[in-house]
Order: sequence, then structure tokens, then C-alpha cells
Amino acid sequence: MDGSDCPDCSRINEVLSRIGDRWSMLIVISLDYAEVMRFNELKRHLGISQRMLSLTLRDLERDGLVRRTYYPTIPPKVEYALTPLGKSFCAPVRAMGEWALKNLPNIDAARAKFDAEAARTVEPV
Repeated sequence: MDGSDCPDCSRINEVLSRIGDRWSMLIVISLDYAEVMRFNELKRHLGISQRMLSLTLRDLERDGLVRRTYYPTIPPKVEYALTPLGKSFCAPVRAMGEWALKNLPNIDAARAKFDAEAARTVEPV
């Protein structure tokens, strides 16, 4: 398949890379349940670094999934919420999260089997 078969493939890849990363998905899930969260609240809830949270929120805001609301109070207050586009993304994210929870025992068993077999055999480099 060349570029003419899928002229938007690179753009699709760009979007999927952004929304498919773990922090973006966890932020969307958090905002889906809480509706509105402040920066430090998200940071504590997710256990994410300040820099990674800032970068991810900025990217989600740029893509139209998250709305940032600044209140000029002392100290300043900033809240984050999902936009309608972000809310439309919640169903697929929720489905993937539910799939992961449901299949954790299967994944753990597959990993244990793989690791046990790998420990018995040394693959040539």
C-alpha cells in the first residue's frame, strides 16, 4: 500500500498516536468520571509528573478534546474538562479499559508462559 491508497493514513497515525498514549487515555477517563478537575488534582490522581501532565493537557486541548478554563483569582485557578469531542471519545476509551480489566488474568497467564519458555531457551542473537 502506498500513500495514494490511503492519503490520510499519516494523519490518522498522528491522531491515534496522540489519543492512544497512556496519559491521554487516563486523563480522558479521569475527566469523564469527575467532569471537571484542577491541574494538581489530576497530577495527584494520576501520579504523573508536572511536565508530562502539562504537555499532555496542552496536546489534548490543541486537538479539541479538553477545555482549559482559567480563573484570574489569587492564586490563579485552572480547571480542565472534556469538550463534546472529548466526551465522544469516552465510549471507545471505556471499552478498551473494560477489555483490559476483563483480560488481565489471560494476559498475566500468557506473560508467565512466555517468560517461562524464554527462560528455558536461549535464542541466538
